[in-house]
Amino acid sequence: MSSSKVAVVTGAAQGIGRAICLDLLERGYRIGALDVDAEAGAELAMEVSRRGSPSDIVFVTTDVGNEDSVNTACSEVFARLGRIDAVVNNAGVGGPWVKIEELTAADWHRVLAINLDSIIYTTKCCIAELRERRGAIVNIASTRALMSEPNTFAYSASKGAIVALTHSLAVSLGPEIRVNAVSPGWIEVSDWKKTSNRKTPEHSDADRAQHPVGRVGQPEDVARLCAFLLSDAAGFITGQNHVVDGGMTRKMIYV
Repeated sequence: MSSSKVAVVTGAAQGIGRAICLDLLERGYRIGALDVDAEAGAELAMEVSRRGSPSDIVFVTTDVGNEDSVNTACSEVFARLGRIDAVVNNAGVGGPWVKIEELTAADWHRVLAINLDSIIYTTKCCIAELRERRGAIVNIASTRALMSEPNTFAYSASKGAIVALTHSLAVSLGPEIRVNAVSPGWIEVSDWKKTSNRKTPEHSDADRAQHPVGRVGQPEDVARLCAFLLSDAAGFITGQNHVVDGGMTRKMIYV
């Protein structure tokens, strides 16, 4: 059994999750990739095979909002890869962007189950391995935890809760396990989707000008920070929310 580290990544097959998987693979990790989209997962596995390391990824079709599904998936990853050193809780859905009068209980609970409850499910399932390996967890929140557009109730609530859950987990699970959150801003994922949904990004000068760094974010920007937070180089960092938004939330806007 290989001694290289294993990271479980949820929402792994597209967008930021796909970038996280490929970045960690380049750094020597093996990956347990969990995603509900089997088609996208197959494409991710093919990409890894083209890079010459098909045995370094285990993809499991998973409904992260269902605890039994998460338990089955994480158990399969452990059975096939032999250890779990890190978890990146990336899976998330947005919407529905509707007025409060139109928000259904079903939609509210669906967003919370996928975005928030899933973090508890993966942590519980992997906790023994993470303790033994003195591992790390990264939870993907959002700058929507800090600011809002209208009618983003469930999404904003879930992302705000992730930030709070992160420091609660850090205090509860330390010193064996470090836990941090990453809050991406505007990250362009159109060209990181499965083939059938992939598009070439287009950004206006106004889009770029909203960011003090002069561009819209890329999935790699988030992936690199996640890799750092999982590494020993971040050994004194836990319980924190790290904003990756090109400075957008710091820019005052007057109309």
